[in-house]
Amino acid sequence: MKKNSCEKIVLEKGAMDVYDFATVRLHAYRTNDAINDEVFFFEKEGKAVALESPCFFDNYKELTGYFAQRNIAVEAMLISYHMAGGTYLPGVRKYATQNAVKYGTSGGGKAIVDGFTQAFGAAFDEKPHEITDVISAGKITLCGIDFLISPTQDAFDVEIPEIHAVYTHMLGHDCHSIVVGADHADAMIAQLEDFQKKGYTLILTSHYTPEDLKDAETKIAYLKDLKAAASQCTDKSSFLTEMKRRFPGYAGENYLEMTAGFFFGS
Repeated sequence: MKKNSCEKIVLEKGAMDVYDFATVRLHAYRTNDAINDEVFFFEKEGKAVALESPCFFDNYKELTGYFAQRNIAVEAMLISYHMAGGTYLPGVRKYATQNAVKYGTSGGGKAIVDGFTQAFGAAFDEKPHEITDVISAGKITLCGIDFLISPTQDAFDVEIPEIHAVYTHMLGHDCHSIVVGADHADAMIAQLEDFQKKGYTLILTSHYTPEDLKDAETKIAYLKDLKAAASQCTDKSSFLTEMKRRFPGYAGENYLEMTAGFFFGS
């Protein structure tokens, strides 16, 4: 199914793009929250698996109503990079790798959540999800759907072969990404090239609507340009200026600032 051939449902706050793959339906939920989260639900025969979690309370009621109207039961959650939002679906089994648990409860993910708690106050659900099942690399089958788990430095990515899709934390073909150094850029390029080789037609990320292989090509070119700019610049200020010159109009300048800090120090 092509990326632009999906049912679009406007909700009170967020929006849902529904992709019908015959055996599986993908409900891609755009939260429209303060950090532009995307949450994914894979449905088969009335049962669904959530991938990542919303973390603002007003999205919970909206999602509960959406699935109730459609007689869909969310019976499992894969929690990778977004461990906050633990009040959502407390009775559902929740799956994560050990490194994702560490990242989200005591590592870099926890530091980000602490910052969001200060910024957004009571609207933000800082409680971490209680992981019921620690998983490892390889295949796990939930609600009749196979998920291939690939641990990363911080958490894990997920391949969904049945619908030719893959989930990774960030892509965004027309926005900046957090890149912690040249080696990280190379790893991201290798990962995207692997997606291309495997022929995945849909790339899902936490902060952007579903993308495709053309978007992956655009991101690869961006990462190569970013490495070149970093090698040519001598400090953070000149790097920021050069990247904005090369990529005018790109969203995510806060991510670019973080990248500059990693390459040149804060």
